[in-house]
Amino acid sequence: MTRQDTRRVNSRRDFLRTTSCGFGALALNAMLSSMLPQTAVGSPLAASVDAAPLAVKPTHFPAKAKRIIFLFMSGGPSQMDLFDHKPQLKMNSGGDLPYKLPSTEATVGLDNTKLLGPVSGFQHAGKCGLYMSDLLPHTAKHADDLCVLRAVQADSPNHPVAIRQMHTGNLFDVVPSMGSWLSYGLGTENQQLPSYITILPQEGERNYSSAFLPAIHQGTAIQSVDSSPNKAPIRHLSDASVSEAVQRRRIDLIQKMNRRQLERLEQDQQMEGVIESFELAFKMQTETPKLVNFADESQATKSLYGIGEKKTDTFGRQCLLARRFSEAGVRFVQVSLGGWDHHNKISSGLRNLCATSDQPIAGLLTDLKARGLLDDTLVLWGGEFGRTPHAQNGDGREHNHHGFTMWLAGGGVQGGLTHGVTDDFGYFGVEGRVHINDLHATMLHLMGLDHERLTFQHHGRPFRLTDVAGNVVQEIIA
Repeated sequence: MTRQDTRRVNSRRDFLRTTSCGFGALALNAMLSSMLPQTAVGSPLAASVDAAPLAVKPTHFPAKAKRIIFLFMSGGPSQMDLFDHKPQLKMNSGGDLPYKLPSTEATVGLDNTKLLGPVSGFQHAGKCGLYMSDLLPHTAKHADDLCVLRAVQADSPNHPVAIRQMHTGNLFDVVPSMGSWLSYGLGTENQQLPSYITILPQEGERNYSSAFLPAIHQGTAIQSVDSSPNKAPIRHLSDASVSEAVQRRRIDLIQKMNRRQLERLEQDQQMEGVIESFELAFKMQTETPKLVNFADESQATKSLYGIGEKKTDTFGRQCLLARRFSEAGVRFVQVSLGGWDHHNKISSGLRNLCATSDQPIAGLLTDLKARGLLDDTLVLWGGEFGRTPHAQNGDGREHNHHGFTMWLAGGGVQGGLTHGVTDDFGYFGVEGRVHINDLHATMLHLMGLDHERLTFQHHGRPFRLTDVAGNVVQEIIA
C-alpha cells in the first residue's frame, strides 16, 4: 500500500471515531479490499489488542447487584393513575385547584383547568398491600418485589432536558450516560459483548453516549427486534460477502493504521477507544447473532413475555432480549417504550400503554426470578418525569417533575416497600424526596461503587455521574 493510500485512509479518522462500537470498520470492507496486506489470521497485531478496558474491575465495596436493566418509559407516566393513589384527588375531581401553578412553567391548555381524578381503578396487591392501578394486573403479581419511590424529583419539565438528566445526571452539558459510567467503573462479564446495550432507543444518541469517557463505553444500539431475518438488529454487524479470515485481515490493517496514527499523536483517547471498539465489533459477530435469535427459547417463555400477541409482541421481544443480554454478562441494558406523554385522552392512552407493557415487564421479572437472576439484577422502571393532578386540554395531564413515581426491583433493594410521599393531590414531593442525583448515587452504591469516587478527569476537574450532588437512599436498601 502506498503512502498516499495510507493518508487517504487516515483522513477517515474522524468518521471512524463516531462509530458506536467499531461497526464502521466492517462497513468499509469494500473500500479497503484493494489495500490488503497478506498478513496471517491471528497476527501479532491482533494478539496485541486485548479487552482490558472492559475487563471486570474491582468494586469499592461489596456489591448487591451485578447488572442493571432500565425500563425507560419515555414521555412521563402518570403517577396518580398508576402507583400513587390520592383519595382527595378522586373526591375533588372537577374542582378548582387547591394550589397555585408555578409561574415559571408553561400553561398551554391549562386555561380554567380543574382537578382530574384517577382515570383507572386501584387495588391492593401482594402481601405488602401495595395500592396500584388495576391496569397493571400482571405487574401486581410482583408487588412484593417492588420498591416504589413516590417522590422522585427532576429539575426540568421539558422532555429533552429531563431525559438528558435522567440518563446523564446533567441538564445541559455533554457528559457520559449512567450506562457508560457503569461500564467505565466495572467493565463487563462477557468480553465478547459490549458492556452497555440500549434496545430500540428513542432518547437520542447523546443520552447513551460515553462523551469524554473512552469510546468503548458508549451504548450499543439494538435497532430491530423484528423476527424477520432481513432486519439486522445492529447496523453493519456482519458482512456475509467475505469470510471471517478476510475480515480479520481487514481489521488488522485498520488497527495498524490507527496505531500508527496514535503513535504520531502520542495520546488520543478517542483513537484508543476506536482501536478497542474494532476488536469488540469483530468478536460480537459471533456472539450477538446467538443472543438475538430466540430459537432456543421455549414457547412457554415466549408466551410469558407476550411474544406473538399483537399488543405485546414488540415490547415483549425487547424485554426478553434484555434478559438474554443480562444473563450473558452485559452490565447495563436499557429497554425504551415511548408514548407516555398524555396531554389529552389520557384514559385511553394510558390503558393502551399498560396493555402493551404490563405482561412483558411482569414476564421479565418472573423469568429473572426463575433463573436466579433477580437477586443480583437491579431493575428500574420509570420516565423522565410524571404528570399533573390537574387536567390539560380537558382530558389529559401536563408534565410534572416536582414529585413522580419510579420503582426498582431486585439487586439489593427492599421489595414490598414504598418510599416517599407526595401531597394530597400527587403534585409535589413532601417527604422522602429522591432527586435524580440521589437515584444515580443509589444505583451506583448497589453496584458496589461510591458515586463520589467514580470520577474522570476532564477539562481540568474530576467529573462524576452525580456531578456535585447526590445521596444514597439508605432506607430502600435491603
